[in-house]
Amino acid sequence: MAGEGEEDVPRDAKIVKSLLKSMGVEDYEPRVVHQFLEIWYRYVVDVLTDAQVYSEHATKSTIDSDDLKLAIHSKVHFTFPQPPPREVLLELAASRNKIPLPKLIAGLGVPLPPEQDTLLNPNYQLVIPKKSASTEPEETEDDDDDMTDPAPQTSQQQQPSDLPSQTPQRISFPLSRRPNS
Repeated sequence: MAGEGEEDVPRDAKIVKSLLKSMGVEDYEPRVVHQFLEIWYRYVVDVLTDAQVYSEHATKSTIDSDDLKLAIHSKVHFTFPQPPPREVLLELAASRNKIPLPKLIAGLGVPLPPEQDTLLNPNYQLVIPKKSASTEPEETEDDDDDMTDPAPQTSQQQQPSDLPSQTPQRISFPLSRRPNS
């Protein structure tokens, strides 16, 4: 794949192919070269744009090598931040290592934090509807003869109790482990 159509390839693509070959990459897809070229062109345009801004800020009519160096330097430090110096890292490590680690409790397996501190504990939410205690019994012919107009009182008393019973009650509780039997 790397050697197909060498005569029709632009000079920049040939350079990318030779860079890949020098790094030991022999087999790659053709679009890899196009992606490298896109990144390369974008980087050059960004550096030249920054260099032009720096030269305009210095009230120069043309871009010189100092503007290019400053643009490349700022681009490298902006894109690839440098790690802190070794001395600073050694000082931070020494101050952190002064604090001793907590004692380990001897046990089998991987030590885990307490269950209340983990997200592994199951937590269930159940919706329990309230049962309405006042359900109207079915009337029979015998009940109609014995009672004199009890229906208006029971229906008036049942109406307020029906409203809260429609609101479900939410209960949330964690499940504990079952003892091994």
